[in-house]
Amino acid sequence: MSKTEQFKEIVNTGYTFKGDSILLGAAKLDDEVVEGTGVRIPLKTLNRHGLIAGATGTGKTKSLQVLAEGLSDNSIPVLLMDIKGDLSGLAASGEAKDFILARTDAAGIEYKPTGFPLELLTLSDEKGVRLRATVSEFGPILLGKILGLNDTQEGIVSAIFKYCDDEGLPLLDLKDFTKVLQFLSDDGRKDFEEDYGRISSSSLGTIMRKVIELQQQGADQFFGETSFDVDDLMKIDKDGKGVINVLRVTDLLDRPKLFSTFMLSLLAELYAGLPEAGDEDRPKLVIFVDEAHLVFQEASKALLQQIETVIKLIRSKGVGIYFCTQNPQDVPAPVLSQLGLKIQHALRAFTASDRRKIKEAADNYPLTDFFDTETVLTSMGIGEALVTALNEKGIPTPLAVTYMCPPRSRMDVLSEKEIDEIVDNSKLVEKYNKDVDRESAYEILGVKMEKAAEEEEAEKATPKRRGRPRKEKSTIETILGSSAARQVGRTAANILTRTLLGALGVSTRKKKWF
Repeated sequence: MSKTEQFKEIVNTGYTFKGDSILLGAAKLDDEVVEGTGVRIPLKTLNRHGLIAGATGTGKTKSLQVLAEGLSDNSIPVLLMDIKGDLSGLAASGEAKDFILARTDAAGIEYKPTGFPLELLTLSDEKGVRLRATVSEFGPILLGKILGLNDTQEGIVSAIFKYCDDEGLPLLDLKDFTKVLQFLSDDGRKDFEEDYGRISSSSLGTIMRKVIELQQQGADQFFGETSFDVDDLMKIDKDGKGVINVLRVTDLLDRPKLFSTFMLSLLAELYAGLPEAGDEDRPKLVIFVDEAHLVFQEASKALLQQIETVIKLIRSKGVGIYFCTQNPQDVPAPVLSQLGLKIQHALRAFTASDRRKIKEAADNYPLTDFFDTETVLTSMGIGEALVTALNEKGIPTPLAVTYMCPPRSRMDVLSEKEIDEIVDNSKLVEKYNKDVDRESAYEILGVKMEKAAEEEEAEKATPKRRGRPRKEKSTIETILGSSAARQVGRTAANILTRTLLGALGVSTRKKKWF
C-alpha cells in the first residue's frame, strides 16, 4: 500500500462518524489533494470548544464562516463576535466565481450559494439589537472582578449590594451604583455602618474611580434595561436553520474592558440559566470569539481565572466556545488545554521569537508519520489548515492538512441598505431597543440627599443664642442681688458668727504677740 493510500485510509477512518457532522474540506498530502477524503467534525463534540488560529490573510475568518454555516444547517444557533466587521455577509448568498469553483472541484465538493438567517446585535449605538444587563444581574462578584478590586474592596461591594436589597434600592445602571457610593460616603454612612460594618473613605474612592474608568469605555451603554434574555440567542428559523447572531463590536477595539465585561456577563448568564445538558448529540449554542487576544490581553488575573472556570464548566450546559486569533499563544495555557478542535492556518516566521512560537505550536498537535508539522505550519497556502478534532469517543483525530471548503455565503460585508432591511425586520429590535429608565437607586437617593441638603440649609439660616435663655428676675431677686443687700448680708453674718463663738467661750479678738 502506497503512502497516499495509507494516509487516505487513516483520514477516512479517523473522520468517519456515526452521528451528524460538518464537512471542513479534503485532506492534502505532499501538496496534493487526496481524492475521496473528507475532513469532518462530529456535532457531538462541538461543545468541547476549539481554536482557529493563523497569520493575517491565511483564511481564519473564512474557516469560521464555514463552521457557522454548517452549524446553522444542522439547526444549531450561533453567536459571532464580529470585531473586523466582515461577517455580516453570512446573510447573503455567495457568488460562484471561478476561483471558488476551482477549489470545490479539487476537493470534490458541490458548491451551492446560500444565505443564512441573521440577527445583528450591538453593545453600542450601531444598528442592531441592543444587548444590556442590569448591575444587579451582573452581581457583586463579577462586578468586582471586572473592576479589578482587591478582596477588601470586593467585600465592600458585596455589602453594598446587600444594603441595596434590604433598603429597596434597585441597581439598574452604573449611575445607580455611583449614586449609592456618593450617599454612603456622606449622609448614609452612619446607618450603613451600624448594620454592615465600617467602610473607609479611601476604599469608596477607589471603587468610584474604577467605575468611572469603566464608564469611560462606554459601559453606560451596556448596563441598564431592557436586559437581554440569552434564550433569544437560541432561535431556529421557519426552515429549521439555526439563527446566526452577529455581534458587531468594530468600535470596541480601543475598549477591551467593555468587551471583557460583556463576555464574562454572557458566559455567566448562560451557565446560570441553562440546565445541565449531559451527553447530547449536538450543542445548544456555539460562540465564536474573533480576535480573541482582545479578551485576554487586558484581562486581570482574577478575570482570567473566572473565564477559565466558566469555560471548563459551560460545556456541560451544551455550549461550545471557539477562539479565533493569530497565534495559539494568545490564548492562556489553562484555556488552551480545554480546546478539543484545532484549526491551524499557516504561521509566518520573520524573527527568532516567531520560530520559537511555531515550534511550540507544532508541539501542541498529535504526532504523524506523514509530514513534519513544524515545516507544514510555515508552508501552507491561503485556505489550508492543519486540523485535529475529537471523535465521538473524545479521542483526538489524526492530524490532517486540509484544503478548506469555501463559504457558501457572501465573503464580504453587507451594504447599508441590506443592514437596514435586517434591522427593520427584526422582532428583537422592537423588544430591546426601547430605552427604559424606571425609578431606581439614583432617583430614590437623589430625593433623600436633596431633602437632607435642604434641612441643613434651613438649620444654618436659623440664628442661634449662646447658653441657656435668661429668665426675668422677680422684685425680691432684684433687691437681694443689689450691692447694698449683699453688704447688709455680710454684716449680719459677722455678728451672728461672733455671737456663737462668744457663747462657746472663744475670743474673737486678735492676739498680740509682741
